[in-house]
Amino acid sequence: MRRRNLFKLMSGSALGFMGLGSDTGNSWFGSKPAKKKVLMKVGCQHGGTGKENLEYLARHGVFNMDGGSPKFIEGVGWDLEDSLRKKEACEKYGISLDAYHLPLSSAGIERVSTPNIMLGKSPERDREIEMIQQMIEVSAKSDVHLLLYNTIIHPVLRTGRTVDPMRGNASYSTWDYDEAVKRNEGNTIAGEVGIDEIYERITYLLDRIIPVAEEYNVKLGNHIADPPTPVGYRGITRWNSPDVFSGIKRFAKLYDSPSHGFNLCLGSTAEGLVDPKKEIIPIIKWVGERKQIFNIHMRNIKGGWNYFEEVYPDNGDMDFVEVVRALRDVEYDGMVMPDHTPRHEDPAAGLQGHAFSFGYNIALIQAVASET
Repeated sequence: MRRRNLFKLMSGSALGFMGLGSDTGNSWFGSKPAKKKVLMKVGCQHGGTGKENLEYLARHGVFNMDGGSPKFIEGVGWDLEDSLRKKEACEKYGISLDAYHLPLSSAGIERVSTPNIMLGKSPERDREIEMIQQMIEVSAKSDVHLLLYNTIIHPVLRTGRTVDPMRGNASYSTWDYDEAVKRNEGNTIAGEVGIDEIYERITYLLDRIIPVAEEYNVKLGNHIADPPTPVGYRGITRWNSPDVFSGIKRFAKLYDSPSHGFNLCLGSTAEGLVDPKKEIIPIIKWVGERKQIFNIHMRNIKGGWNYFEEVYPDNGDMDFVEVVRALRDVEYDGMVMPDHTPRHEDPAAGLQGHAFSFGYNIALIQAVASET
């Protein structure tokens, strides 16, 4: 009898000590499991800083944004006064203007104001780089400390659209490499440019703008070439092709600088993978642990290398719950924003697609933030 009472007493004490079976909700040593901090926030890169768009963003709970670009002054760069006006306009709605886009865009060299940088053409590229340096200074003076850019010759490449009757006949932007080859479009104005030459041109640019970015405490986030393609497609080997993870590593290691990193577009990265759901997480972990993720484009796809469709965030191959957990675990603290949303003949489809994505991203972040 005494032995049973003693055992009961000891068991109760142990359970109480560990917090097991009690009504306190505590675990080992009486403390609750810690929640991992979620530092990222929902952002946007579309619509500009006009009243209508800022109200649209605020209504949908989006309070961080990429404001596009300030007014361009030919031969000089950006207009500081216009940049300050953009900042002030955002602040009226409690929106933080966190980033701008440099005129090194996904439109390709034939449609940008600084084509000679990626054409490798001197002395024209030197004058263009001087304007980029001025833009970095204007950005910092406007308290905008992230600049996003592309280092590409080809523009974004797609071959058509795919209609999804199960999602209200929304259409998805589609890339089919075999179909693209059949079109036999020939080389671009750049001719043939191999991977080492691409990196020479990228390095020439970064050698001249990273020191300025460091001086002004500005981060430079490079976007993945969209999509990664086989070697020599239309004369060009893209910097992240044909192995997208190897390309990311090579680019990341060009500089050991707090200003050097990525506008990590998950969709464009997944486009170069065979199994995006499995392969995207190690990429996020590798880049994130190096603190080189400066911005996230939350775009999902169906497919991968050489064939994909850009779909809604909830019906693609990547598991965005796991993606947000991975971003949380590397302590990513930047924006997570929609990108390339599906289209529809409804005139409001663009706004609808972004509104859906905003809500989806907000819910994802809140759900992961609640986990222990």
